[in-house]
Amino acid sequence: MADSVNTADTAVPLDTVDTVRAAVRRRAHWQAVCCLAVLVCAVCLAVRHWPTVHTGAVRLAVADPGWLLVAAVAVVATWAASALAQQGAVAARLPGGRLLAAQFAASAANHVLPAGLGAGAVNLRFLMRCGLPASRAASALAVKATAGVVVRGVLIAALAPVCPGLLRMPHIPAAALLAVPAVAVLVAVLLRSPLWPRCRCALTAVRADIRAVHADPRRAAALWGGSLAFAALHSLALIAVTRAVGLPLPPVRVALLYLAASSAAALLPTPGGLGSLDAALAFALTASGAPSATAASVVLGYRLLAVWLPLLPGLLVLGVLIRRKAL
Repeated sequence: MADSVNTADTAVPLDTVDTVRAAVRRRAHWQAVCCLAVLVCAVCLAVRHWPTVHTGAVRLAVADPGWLLVAAVAVVATWAASALAQQGAVAARLPGGRLLAAQFAASAANHVLPAGLGAGAVNLRFLMRCGLPASRAASALAVKATAGVVVRGVLIAALAPVCPGLLRMPHIPAAALLAVPAVAVLVAVLLRSPLWPRCRCALTAVRADIRAVHADPRRAAALWGGSLAFAALHSLALIAVTRAVGLPLPPVRVALLYLAASSAAALLPTPGGLGSLDAALAFALTASGAPSATAASVVLGYRLLAVWLPLLPGLLVLGVLIRRKAL
């Protein structure tokens, strides 16, 4: 007869207890590995890009601290705006504290994986942990992303007439025009492939979620208000950095430059727009009349506040959320 552990009501076999303990140890081991991986990733990123961080810190040491504080507050507020937009895309009430922490962690993960995969993965796991099926969680993320793209497009269209001549259509080489028939062929192949029914179902689900959002005025206000605040706060952060380093560009002009540069950088799948957004912002500021050294200082200051300083705390929060099974 197998040995057992007596409790008030039942007798649990020792082999079952050992199995449970082994499972707990394995789970704790993998949680420790995940946390360690997060920390190693943060240290590697900091070491690899330390010259950028150091140069930005040195140049910003003589900048106006008041304007830098305004930029830092605007960056922090972007996580609350992102949380508001995410809540608007979901019918169920999400836990506010964990939702805000997830957005903070997602912003850090977004600087590790390319093309927004980090933020998407974190938010997807968070919504699934909150009880949403995978399909509904993915649809909510698509609704939020669609609102963000529409808001940026509307803001660019509204600000472009205020700054005539600032945005110019890029020269399209003849070789790029040859890609149009290729894209048309790929679309035709997709429409005839077995994957198209799944894509159509996903698009139908997104359209249904968009209709459901706009059927509730509070959800629509949260989604669009959060998306608008997110873009506006990032623009405000860049405007504040230009003021801090003494770059006399009109705020509307800086906001339009940021929206256009960030939209262009989104086409390049680099982690957090690393390199692509930096180059696009520096080019846009220089083309608008800023000295190259000052433009570089603005970009370094903005990236330091928006990326490098929150990166390690964000990855630590990500590790804590993983350990507490919130992701």
